[in-house]
Amino acid sequence: QVQLVESGGGLVQAGGSLRLSCAASGSTSSIKAVGWHRQAPGKERELVARINSNGSRDYADSVKGRFTISRDNAKNTVYLQMNSLKPEDTAVYYCNALVLSNTYYSYWGQGTQVTVSS
Repeated sequence: QVQLVESGGGLVQAGGSLRLSCAASGSTSSIKAVGWHRQAPGKERELVARINSNGSRDYADSVKGRFTISRDNAKNTVYLQMNSLKPEDTAVYYCNALVLSNTYYSYWGQGTQVTVSS
């Protein structure tokens, strides 16, 4: 099993920056990918960014050029640096880990609120 704890959310003005952290514990060696997802009120949860075990990264079109996903393997932590924030980035941000153990399992953190004021 894998446990995920997010931190770093908060209130920021439009144009500002925040860095989210996702600390993993447990069977971290089995993690194949870590993604940041977000869910705004009344909307479906969407993938924002993902980093794979080989280091490749994927981003939603809406955040390309503004958000950067990175990881610190020594700390078992994945970061989401968010720059040039917009009010439409307001959502609860969730960390997700895809784990391979005979089959694939998906683990979620508890979420962290990001609010961008105009």
